[in-house]
Amino acid sequence: MTASRKYPLTLLLAFVMTIAMAPNAAAYPLPGRVTGDISVHDPTVVRRADGSYLVAHTGVNIALKTSTDRIAFRNAGAVFPGGAPWTTTYTGGSRNLWAPDLSYRNGRYHLYYSASTFGSNRSAIFLATSPSGNSGTWTNQGLVIESRTSDNFNAIDPDLVVDQSGRWWLSFGSFWSGIKMVAIDPATGKRSDSTIRAIAGRGGGAIEAPNIVKRGSYYYLFVSFDLCCQGAASTYRVMVGRSTNVTGPYVDRNGVALTSGGGTEILAGQGSVHGTGHTDVLADADSDVLFYHYYADNGASRLGVNLLAFDAAGWPYLH
Repeated sequence: MTASRKYPLTLLLAFVMTIAMAPNAAAYPLPGRVTGDISVHDPTVVRRADGSYLVAHTGVNIALKTSTDRIAFRNAGAVFPGGAPWTTTYTGGSRNLWAPDLSYRNGRYHLYYSASTFGSNRSAIFLATSPSGNSGTWTNQGLVIESRTSDNFNAIDPDLVVDQSGRWWLSFGSFWSGIKMVAIDPATGKRSDSTIRAIAGRGGGAIEAPNIVKRGSYYYLFVSFDLCCQGAASTYRVMVGRSTNVTGPYVDRNGVALTSGGGTEILAGQGSVHGTGHTDVLADADSDVLFYHYYADNGASRLGVNLLAFDAAGWPYLH
């Protein structure tokens, strides 16, 4: 599957040198074994009560896949099989909706998802809910946040986290001034105030796809640096920082703030695995698991799955 994305030409040109100088991948593990329908872009995953897995990802009307064992995946239709006409203001009529975030909260499945066009920050994040998560059972709950061309942020790539006090937060962002965060009302799934917080950035450069999880004393912010969506030429890589507060400040292993371009690399392309990124961490029965996408040599996007652990200093690594 080819996914159109969101990079303004000026920023692409500005990051040619950054890409060329990106560090080589260390001895990262290769993606774990997956089979079946694994053409996936921007995956998000929940484990259901019956032990099966539900995956949502970028695609026509938001694509769904399921698995009973985290290995074999099959197509499960689309979130909105009848279309999502309320998104056309932002998509220009395209049915391709981006980068969903899937979770199960308060007895319902919640899905935040993005509507935009390539290279534009005229974008929006919407919310849908479902009692089962199955195709055709989703009800659109409306707009959560939008960005206009006059804004310095891009309202795509949503990620919901619930902090240790039970407060809901939505992080999001791509390029422009980086990763943002807004408070969410658990009763509605919509914004609870007008404040937009900055939690990571690279001075207008290539950062996107936030994913926040709490483990132990820390909140960990996973982001993707560099370029997605260029097939085998993609340079996406996974970076992380951590904070004792959900709103930051997040710092990397060397103490550099993520708002100042910091980030500790934990995964990058190697060999026939290109452009690893857009992560989702799942607390599974056997381990934390990192889901992501990458590109094969032929440019096809593929589902990546690896186990995630934390070292003695509390920093994540894959195995």
